Amino acid sequence: MRARRPAALLAVSLSVALGLAACGGSSSGDPASGGSGKAELTLYNAQHEDLMQLMVNGFEKKTGISVQMRNGDDFEMANQLVQEGDKTPADVFVTENSPAMTLVASKGGFNTVDKSTLANVPSKFVPSDHLWVGFAGRSTVLAWNTQQLKSAQLPTSILDLAEPKWKGKVGFSPSGADFQAIVSAVLKQEGAAKTEAWLKGLKTNGKIYDGNSTVMKAVNSGEIQVGVIYHYYWFKDQAESGANSNHVQLKYFGHQDPGAFFSISGAGVLKASKHQQEAQEFVAYLTSPAGQKILAESAAMEYPLNPKVAPNPKLKPINKLDAPTIDPSTLNGPKVVELMQQAGLL
Repeated sequence: MRARRPAALLAVSLSVALGLAACGGSSSGDPASGGSGKAELTLYNAQHEDLMQLMVNGFEKKTGISVQMRNGDDFEMANQLVQEGDKTPADVFVTENSPAMTLVASKGGFNTVDKSTLANVPSKFVPSDHLWVGFAGRSTVLAWNTQQLKSAQLPTSILDLAEPKWKGKVGFSPSGADFQAIVSAVLKQEGAAKTEAWLKGLKTNGKIYDGNSTVMKAVNSGEIQVGVIYHYYWFKDQAESGANSNHVQLKYFGHQDPGAFFSISGAGVLKASKHQQEAQEFVAYLTSPAGQKILAESAAMEYPLNPKVAPNPKLKPINKLDAPTIDPSTLNGPKVVELMQQAGLL
């Protein structure tokens, strides 16, 4: 997982150049086509670079359309798009978590996704405004130390982590878009007052880390007993050496608890794109069986969302996660940042 900037910094980093506007074209031939006669797309990518590169490679091989990736974090790039407006060089925006998609959508940055693309994934992974579409998913889980705890001692809800009994025993990474997306689910399910109280409890009880993998490593070492992460960090480590997860198991909260939140990665076509057809083709590819197969067979250990493509068999089936049903377009990233700042977590 790449390092995350604190969200409070991201919120005021609209002037960060990133070199995005300056390098949207090719150095030879028609800048819009890379000299090949076909459009060249600029992708603002906030998903994991290794996974997205695999999917880009598949798209380029299938279509002959080249894609230039500009990589960053969810809200960093969303804020950049809001600043650039109709002058952005970007054609497509892809995120790890959906609140950043909602931010761009709220500013009128997206065109509606083609209906045929939306039909590639179940409706619960499509925002009600149809301005973007989910293409990958990750489940919220509680990583717990098997040498210090028994399963019967675990909390039944993510909200229980605000109770005094967990003081000094729980860890999380509040500056990352991952945790902020989880908070957005708590906010949607429980309302602002309960979310504020929960965050204050976490501030009192919790230890703050930089990144989910660091949280899991701290659980594994016994520095903390439990940590809030996404599922794939554990599965990826287990597939490698298990060095940071051999003393860790995962609890799936289920029961439509906000701690069972299933976060989706989103993809949308920018309204300012000069290559609308090709941009729509790219988003369609991400959700198509071909693109989803690349995701499922990669080392990312994330869930494909197209039901025609089975996830890695080691993963718990989506239909058994019992996640809360939340319209992705209602996840309020800016309000989450505000509440987390008020709680002293950012």
